[in-house]
Amino acid sequence: MQKEPLLQVTGDISIVLCGQAGTGIQTVEQLLVRIFQRSGYHIFATKEYMSRVRGGTNSTTIRVGSTPVQALVDRIDLLIPLNKGSIGHVQHRISSETLILCEPDHFDVDLPQARHVEVPFTQIAEEIGNKLFSNIVAVGLVGALLSVDLSLMTDFIRERFAGKDEVLISGNVQALEKGYEIGIEQVRAKTVQIQIQPDDAVKDDMLINGVEAVGLGTLAGGCNFIGAYPMSPSTGLLTFLAQHADQFGVLVEQAEDEIAGINMALGAWYAGARAIASSSGGGFALMTEGLSLAGMIESPLVVHLAQRPGPATGLPTRTGQEDLNLVLYAGHGEYPRAIFAPGTLQQAYDLTARAFDLADRYQIPVFVMTDQYFVDTYYNTPRFDVSESDVEHQFVKTTKDYRRFALTEDGLSPRGIPGHGDGLVVADSDEHDEHGHITEDLDIRVRMVNKRLARGKLLNQEVIEPTLWPNKEFKSLVLCWGSTLPVVQEALTMLARDDISLLHFAQVWPLPQNLKDRFAQAEKLICLEGNATGQFAVIVKQQTGVDIQEKILKYNGLQFTVEEITASLKKIYG
Repeated sequence: MQKEPLLQVTGDISIVLCGQAGTGIQTVEQLLVRIFQRSGYHIFATKEYMSRVRGGTNSTTIRVGSTPVQALVDRIDLLIPLNKGSIGHVQHRISSETLILCEPDHFDVDLPQARHVEVPFTQIAEEIGNKLFSNIVAVGLVGALLSVDLSLMTDFIRERFAGKDEVLISGNVQALEKGYEIGIEQVRAKTVQIQIQPDDAVKDDMLINGVEAVGLGTLAGGCNFIGAYPMSPSTGLLTFLAQHADQFGVLVEQAEDEIAGINMALGAWYAGARAIASSSGGGFALMTEGLSLAGMIESPLVVHLAQRPGPATGLPTRTGQEDLNLVLYAGHGEYPRAIFAPGTLQQAYDLTARAFDLADRYQIPVFVMTDQYFVDTYYNTPRFDVSESDVEHQFVKTTKDYRRFALTEDGLSPRGIPGHGDGLVVADSDEHDEHGHITEDLDIRVRMVNKRLARGKLLNQEVIEPTLWPNKEFKSLVLCWGSTLPVVQEALTMLARDDISLLHFAQVWPLPQNLKDRFAQAEKLICLEGNATGQFAVIVKQQTGVDIQEKILKYNGLQFTVEEITASLKKIYG
């Protein structure tokens, strides 16, 4: 009688790598995802990690599918712990359907229901010549389980380590081939049955993460200056633009602090550049005086804020949606702003490019809000359409009678830049007259405040409508914003109810004027957010008068998973 397979999956597989920082977990992840994509599989990958260079325990989740996969799941189909103690870190995600491939001494937890196969990764690596090859043995093993072509894998390994010592390359190839042999043995023995079909179209897709999508949108928006101080998890944008600075003509300034970073960005806009400032919550807190300066001098400004849990240093390498209030109310005084919160890589590209256009046209600060989960998550996506990425600068050539803050009906004054024309371009942080000269004329003060606020009315005409998915007819509506979109979509698919739809907000300020009418059809409203107080739900109530009673909130530093949302919705509906 044939034994039941230890692992049997169809459609998509969830692979988790777990180990201490410094043990090569990122190397295995990077090799596997690139190999899988070249093989035509849809890929999703994300990570959670502790705030330390070495030690601790981190994990990476890789989903491989026949169709697009873009959301985090609790489910672990295949687990590879890279050191002792790793299994315990993800123990809550292990089920009787999980197959663990590990060193003989790494199965160090009491999990009688768990299925595991002992693989002497380190011994094999040492026989080849270096125990560091053990991770490549794992790469070969997993590749074989998913029926990846061996020659494709060896070619990629040689490409990946090109320029290295030939002994190192040869050792990696041997390790790969040995791991592949072990995997083939498992497949032939029918220990593992994985049915995932490749899709040739995937090979033409991009495989990028959230911060790279924001970075590409930044370039498409005509950005040629960034002022920033490194702060997790926003640092990736600074790094991305530095890597492509020469190619796209971007001046990258790692400032001495966040205050200098935002002021440099304002100076760049004043001189005619398109600039971005980037930080996370604690760093942005230092930027708020500069933000008010942008409001007073009516300067365009784009700010990228990658959220992480607070207060203070909080959990510096974890995720959350806790800074919405911070961004909405940041700075002293009153002036308009726009806030974007992309939920997909495509939205990140489109909205970041749009942020520069909107900032330039309305002379306001525009925010692009992401979070640690979003910036570190990547999946294959069709290449972005760059055909409409032409940049139209909004500054004018000044005349001798130029007035920088001329009072106009719509609140928009022609924006000049120094040296472009004959006029004097004055900027001052004090209240000023039309020429920009300091004044304490209280009548002018009132007119200038009204002028600045008038641009907010123009913004209301350009609000991006929230995405309604999947049904126009519904009884219940789940509201979400930012990075939660793909996770909620898959949860609703799993729930399989045609009376529930989601309304996702990629623009969280200003909100649509007709939002209350959008709610009229719903018998039940549910708001899902990655914070403890339902910040977006409160803003919705302030703007519409609608009090959303049901909330699904998470604030432990991790992203929602598909199973969590599904379970929460089932609990609400009984």
